[in-house]
Amino acid sequence: MLADKRMPFVRQCLVAAAVSINMAGFGCSTGFLAIMLPQLQKPGSTISVSKEQASWLVSVGTMTLVFGTFLVPSIMSRLGRKVALYVITVVSILAWCTYILATSYEVLLLGAMAHGFSFGMFAPLRSIYIGECSSPHYRGGLLTTCVESQIFGVLFVHLIGSLISFQSTAISCLPFPVTSLLLTIYSPESPSWLATKGDFDRCEKNFIWLRGEDEIAELKKMIQTANLPRDPKTVKEMIAVIKKKEFFKPILLMFTLYIIVTCAGGLVMAVYAVTVFELLMGPEVNARIWMVSLDCLRALSTIIAVFVINKVKRRKMLFSVGSICVGSQLCIGAYVFARNRGYLPLNSWMPGILKSVQMMSVSMGMQPLPGVIAGEIYPLEHRSISGSIGLTMLSLSAFAVLKSYPSLISGIGLEGAYFLFSGIITVCLMVAWMVLPETSGRTLQEVEDHFRVLEPEAESERQPLLHSVNSVTTSYLSTRK
Repeated sequence: MLADKRMPFVRQCLVAAAVSINMAGFGCSTGFLAIMLPQLQKPGSTISVSKEQASWLVSVGTMTLVFGTFLVPSIMSRLGRKVALYVITVVSILAWCTYILATSYEVLLLGAMAHGFSFGMFAPLRSIYIGECSSPHYRGGLLTTCVESQIFGVLFVHLIGSLISFQSTAISCLPFPVTSLLLTIYSPESPSWLATKGDFDRCEKNFIWLRGEDEIAELKKMIQTANLPRDPKTVKEMIAVIKKKEFFKPILLMFTLYIIVTCAGGLVMAVYAVTVFELLMGPEVNARIWMVSLDCLRALSTIIAVFVINKVKRRKMLFSVGSICVGSQLCIGAYVFARNRGYLPLNSWMPGILKSVQMMSVSMGMQPLPGVIAGEIYPLEHRSISGSIGLTMLSLSAFAVLKSYPSLISGIGLEGAYFLFSGIITVCLMVAWMVLPETSGRTLQEVEDHFRVLEPEAESERQPLLHSVNSVTTSYLSTRK
């Protein structure tokens, strides 16, 4: 009997595993650049790149990410979440093969573009697919496993890439998307998507297989929402959709959270770790050991976050960890400022401790929470396109940070960069304070209803429709038992 109770959780973990293992592959692709670029810039490299070419290799993926985010909604909406995951995984495999077979800078650039494109498709899908297939009791933890997998991927590629060539490292990363492809075959289609297509038989079957029969009330609300009008056809209808609070408020919120992700430090350290450590601790420091050590710390911190995130309210965790992130960046900036002016001696341990605190804050909140919240706040009616619009800010912000970071360091110094990023995060947290509701423990429909504020007239107009749909839903479900 206890085993039967646990089976829904095990099945939800299957879906999370299919997504998270793929995410580990994308973590590898992010950390791969920190391994490949130093090897390409060594004397005698078969493929040589200039500093300008290196900056494009780092940032070009964030440009193609936009195209991926706007292509995937049509695939998710028309063909389903599983088909979209198949396409993403195949593109990822091809991207790794491009790195393995590359003989010129142009081919490497193509591989970076392919990885950015596939991650752009994957970014909205990961939160949507796990969010739709998981119970509110487990949703936060399962969504956080994506971040844990991404950090593990960065750690894996940094560790392996320090020992072997970047082509051999690319071969070592191929099993991640291949394994994800195999797990996807045995994963179910999203019940929410099936409901939007009117396939209520499969919707009910998949929902009960994933969640058991204790959450049937949410299934009823899901089918009820799926029967409401959707997909605007005219400009007037599109404007009406944009004006909906349940549409634009989540997008505004995710804009701010994605800016926080790129400014918090995790992305910069995944790509520019060697440069940052040498500037912080001096050119004599063993930057690779520090890089791998911080990757291990981030992986451990995210494991803790997987368990904590289901027990702590989202708002409390975001603003608590956000304050630590801002404080640590200000302290690092102040240390560099004082050291450069001779007020403090060169010391590797003080900035190392501060950097560790910053990376812990990133792993325990700044990086996982936006992904968790993205899987909870978008309305079912426009979930795919809303996720893609939100991710445009992630793409633009990531491109701006990665492309400009070397110039930023040259212009305002390392301390200026830390002061700037801490200020940006502070402003974004203030916006999130005003917009973010508490999503912990709530169903997706309850979160959507929070953003949807109906006028009395509109409420009275919609009651007959809701009553009719609810009656049909209840009748349908009762005949299935």
